[in-house]
Amino acid sequence: MTDAGTPPTLGVILAGGLARRMGGGDKPLALLGGRPLLDHVIERLRPQCQELILNANGDPARFAATGLPVVPDDLPGFPGPLAGILAALDWAAEKRPDIDWIVSVAGDSPFLPADYVQRLHVARSSAGTPLACARTDGRTHPVNGLWPVALRHDLRRALVEEDMRKIDRWTARHGVTPADWPSEPVDPFFNVNTPDELAAAERLLNGQDRTP
Repeated sequence: MTDAGTPPTLGVILAGGLARRMGGGDKPLALLGGRPLLDHVIERLRPQCQELILNANGDPARFAATGLPVVPDDLPGFPGPLAGILAALDWAAEKRPDIDWIVSVAGDSPFLPADYVQRLHVARSSAGTPLACARTDGRTHPVNGLWPVALRHDLRRALVEEDMRKIDRWTARHGVTPADWPSEPVDPFFNVNTPDELAAAERLLNGQDRTP
């Protein structure tokens, strides 16, 4: 269940990467512990959000087993995760006008923390900034962040008129606060980009005896 003190939040799983380092294909559908990576992400994030959607391009049927709405980018040329965040902000404004916030996660992060959404909201509220992102050991994870629906028009302008691609450039314009998590025993934002990292995630999954 979502925390009673946390504003209603839509979760978007960014599953539209090109997965070049994994040899192409859909990285979130790679198997971890006999289940798609994506299943682990959904399992972690679903209890923290009012609703979940997937951002992915191409044939949505390949994600049909999740039962989640699949929302593609509406900008050409795979401009990166900011385009996926924009797609989610626009979807929320149209389909869920009762929700003012979205939270984004990478589709290859199987160890997300159970307090992810709550802690991001606390960070941005305490600092008085509109945006928040995750951080472990001083390293920020810009793709894992909290975004107000109210900024969707500014984000579209940045992408279309300024050709902006780096998340950090856009968030710095408005103010972003990091929310910190420990990286032990497992970094909750460990993500799988290569076959070696998938093997490492398998070892972590098999070795952990409690949720990070």
